[in-house]
Amino acid sequence: MPSPAQPHLSQRAPESLRERKKRLTREAIFATADRLFAERGFDDVTVAEIADAANISTKTLFTYIGAKEELLFRGRPAVLDAIVGAVAKRRLGQTPLIAAAQALLAAVDDDDPRGGLDAFLRMAGNGPAARSRLRALWDETEDALTEALAARRDGPRELALRRLTAAQIMVLVRTVTSAEVGGLVAKTADTEKARREALKDWIRDAGGQLARGLQAAGR
Repeated sequence: MPSPAQPHLSQRAPESLRERKKRLTREAIFATADRLFAERGFDDVTVAEIADAANISTKTLFTYIGAKEELLFRGRPAVLDAIVGAVAKRRLGQTPLIAAAQALLAAVDDDDPRGGLDAFLRMAGNGPAARSRLRALWDETEDALTEALAARRDGPRELALRRLTAAQIMVLVRTVTSAEVGGLVAKTADTEKARREALKDWIRDAGGQLARGLQAAGR
């Protein structure tokens, strides 16, 4: 007896005009926030300014978000994706830490508002709300690094060591956004070019110190 014909998978209903307007408005809000935060920093941009630049009212904006912090770092910023990608695709013989450091060095000279380290540092800011969101982002990136480092046959001990390596990389990444490193760079450089070189010097020195620490520990 022939088997009954398989039912066709239901196709997704076409997007209504109302749904399309809501989606476009939401995209405009986040794109506007990204641009303003990259230009001026999270702390120096108000919700009212974001709404005005997105051509909506502040009241309308709050129908899409519950708080300003939700507009910060939607997804993982490109600079962090670049670090995870560099570690995952590192060349034979290159350590994960060196691969991450090189991705950070490349980001220093990247002027892209989403991929550059300078824009990322402005977005990170120093306010408590931004720093709280950033800490959650560090955890997400550490998880991604641990996954990128893991090998198919890793056992519990190997996986724990992958986590240790990922955490070490995040020490370098996290301190780049610290007030201490920002103060160091500001005191040793008085031009944009000099500031970038000072930041790169610090990344190289810090990466070297972390690497030597692992060697001393026999890792």
